[in-house]
Amino acid sequence: MLRRSCSLSKKKKKKSPLYRLCGTLVKHEHAYLRPSSSWPSVCPASSLCVHFNLPAMVYIVCLTTGVLLAAIMKGTVWICCLLSLLLLQATAEEEDHTSVLRDTSHIDETLRLATEEKASDYAAAIQTLRKIYHTSIKPMEQAYKYNELRQHEISDGEITSKPMVLFLGPWSVGKSSMINYLLGLHDSPYQLYTGAEPTTSEFTVIMHGEKIRSVEGIVMAADSSRSFSPLEKFGQNFLEKLIGIEMPHKLLERVTFVDTPGIIENRKQQERGYPFNDVCQWFIDRADLIFVVFDPTKLDVGLELEMLFKQLKGRESQIRIILNKADNLATQDLMRVYGALFWSLAPLINVTEPPRVYVSSFWPYDYAPDTSRELFKREEISLLEDLNQVIENRMENKIAFIRQHGIRVRIHGLLVDRYVQTFKEKMSFFSDPELVFQEIVDDPDKFYIFKSILAKTNVSKFDLPNRDAYRDFFGINPITNFKPLSAQCSYIGGCLLDKIEKAITTELPALLSSINSGKQPGLSSCEATGCGEKPKNRYRKN
Repeated sequence: MLRRSCSLSKKKKKKSPLYRLCGTLVKHEHAYLRPSSSWPSVCPASSLCVHFNLPAMVYIVCLTTGVLLAAIMKGTVWICCLLSLLLLQATAEEEDHTSVLRDTSHIDETLRLATEEKASDYAAAIQTLRKIYHTSIKPMEQAYKYNELRQHEISDGEITSKPMVLFLGPWSVGKSSMINYLLGLHDSPYQLYTGAEPTTSEFTVIMHGEKIRSVEGIVMAADSSRSFSPLEKFGQNFLEKLIGIEMPHKLLERVTFVDTPGIIENRKQQERGYPFNDVCQWFIDRADLIFVVFDPTKLDVGLELEMLFKQLKGRESQIRIILNKADNLATQDLMRVYGALFWSLAPLINVTEPPRVYVSSFWPYDYAPDTSRELFKREEISLLEDLNQVIENRMENKIAFIRQHGIRVRIHGLLVDRYVQTFKEKMSFFSDPELVFQEIVDDPDKFYIFKSILAKTNVSKFDLPNRDAYRDFFGINPITNFKPLSAQCSYIGGCLLDKIEKAITTELPALLSSINSGKQPGLSSCEATGCGEKPKNRYRKN
């Protein structure tokens, strides 16, 4: 009986420890276990091994356990052998499950990594977008110090950067494993470190490069060609927690992944050594797609996770909630966990429709047996299709982002101009400038500053910034530092308001149309034909 089990092990792997153990037991089989009458009394579970055709490892462990325990306490041999048998059989099944790698060909097919891109058309559109931003939007942005209000200055690196996919969520829910799975880094020396404990303590940026190498955060912030130079404002402690990894990969030619430290609710934010929420907000503002990952064991919402969802408000269309490691649960338990996740997130997401939750297991090993394999694969393909849409629409999204930024800069310029005009109207020869302006800043509604902007210009009330933000803004920047819009004109360059309105209403929509129609992008054809009416500057004195 033992020889048959050993022969099976020998066929699988001749020099394995299992084979050597088989040889040792066979060698001493005659001395200890030869009498057939005494065999059942040594280990009754051996008959179960033969009857159910269990693996040789289970058989040998059961045999050796019975031999050792028979010499000490014969009465408990039966129980010990059965427990060993059940435990090792479950372990053997789990090892068989985790040793099989699943097919990942659907990743390349869904993301269309085999298709080549038209790099020339994309580069031409990027150059046109940069020209529009620098000539039409940035002058007003600098004249009225918009970056000090929103702390969001657009650099050339941000305009030319690839779409960014941000991974957020509690610790050890599978964020790093998901990146390894999408990039095929499993069992390679370059895979992101994963584990059951909190493993990722840095913000890791995975981007394309000609060769595999790591880039320190200080170098990334100092390189103006990248989009990470504004991160210097978070201090040197954060730059030490920022690391970049470059590698040649087809997917990284089209997208950049950002892996973040897991949220640990029992740790205070100050113990990280840098403003964690502020850094997360910086990446959230620039991310094209945000994956918020959970697993069945970490569904509770603490203060840090609640703060994170507050920062995600207004970005609901870019959020994808993922319930990872779903194959660890039976179907009934998975339904309960799915409902518990909705219950936890309901107070945090203020949208009328329920958020989409993608349920799957994102790692390279095969799904656990007796689970919803087809469902998990369909959910994974659905998530990959969302990622592919972001990649294919990256130019359209970038144009829309610059246009939205231009609308905000325009509104800011109009508001500052209105503050300046109101201040000049209320000033008299005997007035105290500080007291007059302080009254205007404290109660702008009394002087109809925001309402006058809505009445005179095509501005939505939902796009107006917070009134309290301008109290802080003018606390740093005196009102006397700004000129009215009517004075921001030159004979050669034109007026700032004319140029930014032309970019918002004509040039950027024309660039977007050329991208959608497949034409060579360029500046608006209205420059040659004069189509449409020239935007009128309401603040220019005639």
